[in-house]
Amino acid sequence: MAGREKTAAAGKISVREMTAIALVTAVTCILGPMSLPIVFSPVPITLTNLVLYLSLYVLKTRKALISYVIYWLLGTAGLPVFSGFAGGLAKAAGPTGGYLIGFIFMIVISGWILERFPRRLWIHIFAMAAGTAVCYLFGTIWLVLQMSIDFKAGLAMGVLPYLPGDAVKILIAATVGPMIAARIRPVVESSF
Repeated sequence: MAGREKTAAAGKISVREMTAIALVTAVTCILGPMSLPIVFSPVPITLTNLVLYLSLYVLKTRKALISYVIYWLLGTAGLPVFSGFAGGLAKAAGPTGGYLIGFIFMIVISGWILERFPRRLWIHIFAMAAGTAVCYLFGTIWLVLQMSIDFKAGLAMGVLPYLPGDAVKILIAATVGPMIAARIRPVVESSF
């Protein structure tokens, strides 16, 4: 027990935690490319944000952020892990690039609130909604700049069509996330 506390205090990550990070990254790489294109928008519907919400429950904020950054680096390096089985710098810098960056802030904001208010369903819903709003902001600004459109058109193309689906994903994560974490986190955080 003292060894585990010393490791945690030093900020080191155990082998089990590294494995959990790798598994969540793999799940993101598998589900992230699966997308449903929308005719009037370059931004498809994906499961990436659902995986990221759930990763906050399983890994907590810091490790969820590490997992996402690994996913982002893999995609930027060219592996087809972004929406539509795309990858590379062109995809990361394209019209959906702002959302990919916005996910970083979504994880930090949502995770920070989730960790301070465990077992509070409505606060968890608020936390994920707040993080998603910041992600939308980054994505919309990026979309506006990439497509040379006004902010209102950016909202119509990059936010409004996704609100109902993202609300459902947040409800699923807030309901299922704590149950998954209760089963998985003790295994991840236990010492050898």
